[in-house]
Amino acid sequence: MGNDEKVRVSGEIPRSPETPVLPTVNPATEKPAPPKSALHPSVYIVTWITLSSSVILFNKWILDTAKFDFPIILTTWHLAFATLMTQILARTTTLLDGRKTVKMTGRVYLRAIVPIGAFFSLSLICGNLTYLYLSVAFIQMLKATSPVAVLLTTWTLGVSAPDMRVLFNVSFIVVGVIIASFGEIKFVLTGFLFQVGGIVFEAIRLVMVQRLLSSAEYKMDPLVSLYYFAPVCATLNGILSLLVEVPRLHIQNIYDVGVWILVANAMVAFLLNVSVVFLIGKTSSLVLTLCGILKDILLVFASVMIWGTKVTPLQMFGYTVALGGMIYYKLGADTLKGYFSGAGLAWADYGNRHPALRKLIVFGVILTIVFVTLGGIFPNYVKDPKASIQGSGVLTALLGNKGN
Repeated sequence: MGNDEKVRVSGEIPRSPETPVLPTVNPATEKPAPPKSALHPSVYIVTWITLSSSVILFNKWILDTAKFDFPIILTTWHLAFATLMTQILARTTTLLDGRKTVKMTGRVYLRAIVPIGAFFSLSLICGNLTYLYLSVAFIQMLKATSPVAVLLTTWTLGVSAPDMRVLFNVSFIVVGVIIASFGEIKFVLTGFLFQVGGIVFEAIRLVMVQRLLSSAEYKMDPLVSLYYFAPVCATLNGILSLLVEVPRLHIQNIYDVGVWILVANAMVAFLLNVSVVFLIGKTSSLVLTLCGILKDILLVFASVMIWGTKVTPLQMFGYTVALGGMIYYKLGADTLKGYFSGAGLAWADYGNRHPALRKLIVFGVILTIVFVTLGGIFPNYVKDPKASIQGSGVLTALLGNKGN
């Protein structure tokens, strides 16, 4: 080997301490891990259920119990308060920073935000008018048809293609609500029509929002949506209230309810929108669906306890059918099969460990279903046996008037 040949040396060459070390990861693209929430997701769930239920019960109490029969003015007050609060939060917090990514122009505002706000206003007005005629329990039962209204609206507006299989799945919701309506003791057609109108207007609004949010340029969380929609809704509702309700409003009507009561009512309604933002970020769509169903059931019981609303067994049977149809539609057959499979294994294991108690539970459930069903289908016609005997022409002729 000549002296001019290069010699290859394998192995590591010692590095001088002054030699800079190249980074293996680009610091500009390295993102710190997001901090873990200090609160358990159940806190957000309980908060949302509490606020959502409180708004409905609060509105019912103000409009019906407190006799403040100005639903349009109340809705306008809620939206004006929400407009003020969203403007304050936008300037003092980071909760509304999402609006900076929304490419909102005057043209988009007039062609998309204003029409959506109009339907939002109509749904809120109809919803509050319903409280003047129907019980909270029956209103919640009627609201179970909301998924059906949204589905039919998506087909009507061409957002999705009609599917008869899906229509068959949601038909159980309609059947259940029809049964519950037949079982309603205090059925008022005016209130029923207002609630149907509110459901239809809300379905149209949701589908329009879906079409707007289908573009990545207009992705908005509920609080940012409220930031854009609340001013429009407050203005439209305010104009309508000036024509319909303000002429007969007296300052004494406000004092009878209480100024601070109205402020608290608007604050609870606004905090509900804030809680939705956190709930969506901390839970899944499954949890949201189940939370909504649990909230509706709790409101039915709250209506019974607070206002003494009478719920017939036929109503409860119909509402159960409607809720079952809603769960099936929202979760899907495959998801439910997985849950039922797991529940079946757990129930079989329980039966192996406690066979006698398992039989007792099954017998009790069957007995309850039979009594509830028969109690709803066959009402009690004979309330006073003595009166029924005296009212019978045949028995009167045989026994005479003795015993009177």
